[in-house]
Amino acid sequence: MGPKIVDYLLYEKEDNGLLWIKFNRPEKMNALYGTAEQLGTVAKVGEYMRAGDDDPDVRVIVLTGVGRGFCSGADLKSRPSEDEIGPNVDGARGGHEGPDAMRQHFYHGFTKLHRDISLIRKPTIAMINGAAVGSGMDMALHCDIRIGCEKTRFIGYQQAGQIIENGGSYYLPKMVGLGRALEFAYTGSLSADRAYEWGMLNHLVSSEELEATTRELCDRIIAQPPLVQWTSKRIMRAAVDSTLETTMVLTSNAGGILQSSEDAKEARLAFIEKRKPKFRGV
Repeated sequence: MGPKIVDYLLYEKEDNGLLWIKFNRPEKMNALYGTAEQLGTVAKVGEYMRAGDDDPDVRVIVLTGVGRGFCSGADLKSRPSEDEIGPNVDGARGGHEGPDAMRQHFYHGFTKLHRDISLIRKPTIAMINGAAVGSGMDMALHCDIRIGCEKTRFIGYQQAGQIIENGGSYYLPKMVGLGRALEFAYTGSLSADRAYEWGMLNHLVSSEELEATTRELCDRIIAQPPLVQWTSKRIMRAAVDSTLETTMVLTSNAGGILQSSEDAKEARLAFIEKRKPKFRGV
C-alpha cells in the first residue's frame, strides 16, 4: 500500500524500478509546506521514501524539484494552519513556546525527520536542479548521492539567523573537511562549481543533461544486486562513526551471508551463461 499523496510533493514510480519524489511548489521555488507537522513536506518526504523502501518494485529513489528550484527551505512568508496540515509528528507535545519547548519541537519533530532519509536502505539520489536552501540542503546531504548542474546552489540558514542542521553540521565536515565546512558555515552559500570541487556533488553536468545523467546512473545501479547495495550502504554509513576493526567484522559477516543469497547465485549463473541477471533482492 502506497503513501497518502499530497499535491505539494509528487510520487512518480516508473516500471524500471525508479521512484521520483519531487518537491512541487514551483511558484514558491519549492519552499516547504509547514515544518514538523504530519502533512508537512519534510514528514511526507520521509513517508514517501519509506513507501519506496518497502516496495519490492522500487530500486532507486530520486529526490528533486519541479521547475527552477530544488527546495528553497522554510516558507518564511506563510504557514498553513493546524487544520490544514495536522499536528506535529512528535505526538501530543502541545505548543512549543519558549526556548526549550522549541528545541524539543525541532529535535523530535523536525530534525529526526531529516534523518529518516539517511535510514532508507535503498540507494537515494538528490538531483539538485536549482537552489537547495536550508532544510532543502539538509535533505540533499542526507541522500547517498548528489547530482547538480550550473543552476545548483547550496544556501544555509544564515539568512534566517540559524545554524545548519544535521545534514550540514554532521555530513558536511566528513564530505569536504572541517576547514571547508566551516567556511560554508561562516559564509552561508556555495556555487555548483565549488560544491563539485569540494566533493559535495558526485556529478556536475549541464542542466540539459541533468535528468539523462541521473537516469543513466540509476540504470547502472539497477543492474547490480540490490542486497549488495543495501548491505554496503548500511556498513559504510556505520563505518563513518566506527573503527577499522568493527568494520572488518561487519564486512566479514555480511560477505558470508551474501555469498549464499539467491541474488549471488543468480549473478554467478548469469555470468557463466553470458546473459543479463534477474535480481530479486533475496
